[in-house]
Amino acid sequence: MTEPFIGSRSRRQTSKKNMYYIYILRCSDDSLYVGYSTNLKQRIEYHINRRVISTTYRLPVELIHYEAFISKKDAKAREVFLKSGYGRKQISSFLKNTLSNNRRGGCSSVG
Repeated sequence: MTEPFIGSRSRRQTSKKNMYYIYILRCSDDSLYVGYSTNLKQRIEYHINRRVISTTYRLPVELIHYEAFISKKDAKAREVFLKSGYGRKQISSFLKNTLSNNRRGGCSSVG
Protein backbone atom coordinates (compact mmCIF):
# COMPACT_ATOMS: atom_id res chain seq x y z
CA MET A 1 0.00 0.00 0.00
CA THR A 2 1.32 3.46 -0.85
CA GLU A 3 1.56 6.40 1.53
CA PRO A 4 -1.27 8.92 1.42
CA PHE A 5 -0.66 11.94 -0.79
CA ILE A 6 -0.37 15.13 1.29
CA GLY A 7 0.39 18.30 -0.64
CA SER A 8 2.54 18.59 -3.71
CA ARG A 9 5.92 18.41 -1.97
CA SER A 10 7.35 16.44 0.88
CA ARG A 11 8.56 18.28 4.00
CA ARG A 12 12.17 17.72 2.93
CA GLN A 13 11.64 19.27 -0.52
CA THR A 14 9.77 22.27 0.88
CA SER A 15 12.41 23.09 3.50
CA LYS A 16 15.14 23.27 0.83
CA LYS A 17 13.11 25.62 -1.38
CA ASN A 18 14.34 29.21 -1.44
CA MET A 19 12.08 31.98 -0.30
CA TYR A 20 12.19 35.40 -1.91
CA TYR A 21 11.43 38.51 0.11
CA ILE A 22 10.49 42.08 -0.55
CA TYR A 23 10.83 44.43 2.37
CA ILE A 24 10.19 48.02 3.33
CA LEU A 25 12.49 50.01 5.60
CA ARG A 26 11.67 53.34 7.21
CA CYS A 27 14.80 55.48 7.21
CA SER A 28 15.87 58.16 9.67
CA ASP A 29 14.79 60.90 7.24
CA ASP A 30 11.27 59.35 7.07
CA SER A 31 11.87 58.09 3.53
CA LEU A 32 11.04 54.51 2.67
CA TYR A 33 13.33 51.98 1.05
CA VAL A 34 11.87 49.00 -0.83
CA GLY A 35 14.20 46.09 -1.45
CA TYR A 36 14.41 42.44 -2.47
CA SER A 37 16.44 39.61 -0.96
CA THR A 38 16.68 35.85 -0.62
CA ASN A 39 18.08 36.24 2.90
CA LEU A 40 16.09 38.90 4.71
CA LYS A 41 17.93 38.76 8.02
CA GLN A 42 21.34 39.11 6.36
CA ARG A 43 20.13 41.91 4.11
CA ILE A 44 18.82 43.93 7.06
CA GLU A 45 22.18 43.46 8.79
CA TYR A 46 23.88 44.78 5.65
CA HIS A 47 21.74 47.91 5.83
CA ILE A 48 22.51 48.40 9.53
CA ASN A 49 26.24 47.86 8.99
CA ARG A 50 26.44 50.44 6.16
CA ARG A 51 27.02 47.85 3.44
CA VAL A 52 24.15 49.18 1.29
CA ILE A 53 24.97 52.51 -0.33
CA SER A 54 21.32 53.55 -0.75
CA THR A 55 20.72 53.66 3.00
CA THR A 56 24.19 54.47 4.34
CA TYR A 57 23.34 58.10 5.03
CA ARG A 58 19.77 57.41 6.13
CA LEU A 59 20.54 55.28 9.20
CA PRO A 60 19.10 54.10 11.43
CA VAL A 61 16.58 52.09 9.45
CA GLU A 62 13.59 50.15 10.74
CA LEU A 63 11.99 47.13 9.07
CA ILE A 64 8.29 47.98 8.88
CA HIS A 65 6.99 45.39 6.40
CA TYR A 66 8.02 42.31 4.46
CA GLU A 67 6.40 39.76 2.19
CA ALA A 68 7.63 36.25 1.39
CA PHE A 69 7.25 34.55 -1.98
CA ILE A 70 8.05 31.10 -3.32
CA SER A 71 8.41 32.54 -6.82
CA LYS A 72 11.33 34.82 -7.64
CA LYS A 73 9.36 36.38 -10.51
CA ASP A 74 6.45 37.22 -8.21
CA ALA A 75 8.77 38.80 -5.65
CA LYS A 76 10.61 40.90 -8.24
CA ALA A 77 7.32 42.00 -9.81
CA ARG A 78 6.01 43.06 -6.40
CA GLU A 79 9.22 45.01 -5.72
CA VAL A 80 8.93 46.84 -9.05
CA PHE A 81 5.26 47.59 -8.38
CA LEU A 82 5.92 48.96 -4.87
CA LYS A 83 8.57 51.27 -6.31
CA SER A 84 6.08 52.68 -8.83
CA GLY A 85 3.84 55.69 -8.24
CA TYR A 86 0.77 53.55 -7.61
CA GLY A 87 2.82 51.21 -5.42
CA ARG A 88 3.95 54.11 -3.22
CA LYS A 89 0.31 55.12 -2.80
CA GLN A 90 -0.56 51.57 -1.84
CA ILE A 91 2.24 51.51 0.74
CA SER A 92 0.91 54.72 2.26
CA SER A 93 -2.53 53.14 2.42
CA PHE A 94 -1.77 49.68 3.82
CA LEU A 95 0.86 50.95 6.27
CA LYS A 96 -1.05 54.08 7.28
CA ASN A 97 -1.00 53.29 11.02
CA THR A 98 2.63 52.18 11.00
CA LEU A 99 3.74 55.28 9.12
CA SER A 100 1.88 57.61 11.48
CA ASN A 101 3.35 56.05 14.66
CA ASN A 102 6.12 58.19 16.17
CA ARG A 103 7.00 59.70 12.80
CA ARG A 104 5.56 62.23 10.40
CA GLY A 105 4.55 59.36 8.11
CA GLY A 106 4.03 59.47 4.41
CA CYS A 107 5.89 57.90 1.58
CA SER A 108 8.31 60.53 0.45
CA SER A 109 10.80 58.34 -1.34
CA VAL A 110 11.20 54.71 -2.27
CA GLY A 111 14.77 53.44 -2.86
